[in-house]
Amino acid sequence: MDTFFRGDLAAPGGRRLAWLDSLLTDHAVFRLVWSNAGVVVPGRLYRSNHPTPARLRAMARRWHLRTVVNLRGPCGNGSDALSREAAQRLGLRFIDAPIASRTPGRADLLGLIETLQTMAEPALIHCKSGADRAGFAAAVFLILNGVPVARAMAALSWRYGHFRTSRVGILDALLLSYAREAEGRLSFPDWVRDGYDEMALRRDFAAHGLASFLVDRVLRRE
Repeated sequence: MDTFFRGDLAAPGGRRLAWLDSLLTDHAVFRLVWSNAGVVVPGRLYRSNHPTPARLRAMARRWHLRTVVNLRGPCGNGSDALSREAAQRLGLRFIDAPIASRTPGRADLLGLIETLQTMAEPALIHCKSGADRAGFAAAVFLILNGVPVARAMAALSWRYGHFRTSRVGILDALLLSYAREAEGRLSFPDWVRDGYDEMALRRDFAAHGLASFLVDRVLRRE
């Protein structure tokens, strides 16, 4: 990921560089005034785009958070450093559960499942935009808790900025593959472990339309 932050908030000028990197390179300038934070399961799981320290503090107090799950993974930029520091100051457990928004790998999926099953609740999941990976993780959490796939997929919604005809629609296709092949017969973790075909998913999915141009070419989402 492009960044001019060097990873040390305590270094001379480090905090200023972190904020500049977060605001300009990681587009947090937009997140200062806009958030798509939402409730997945009251008292258990919440979602958002990458929170600024002030927004994380407000959400932690409002929702009594115990855990932050970072779906971007350790990306080394200013946003990452500032949110890790904020979580530590708030006494929140910070978990990296990186997952790709284009064809997640089996190992990452299993890691996400383990995190969602073992994390201390209430928890917040976030990616960069809060639209794609956060929506997918929210849907997986619901499926793990007995919600049918068709209902759980409402977490992947245009209301949060997710457009399934763009390349990130492969996340919808993954869940639909599970519903078609194994729902009601195999648990989602068992299907991921024994039946998920990453190559077939990539081969069979095709992005199309205006949403694809906007999300993939203009916004260039992670």
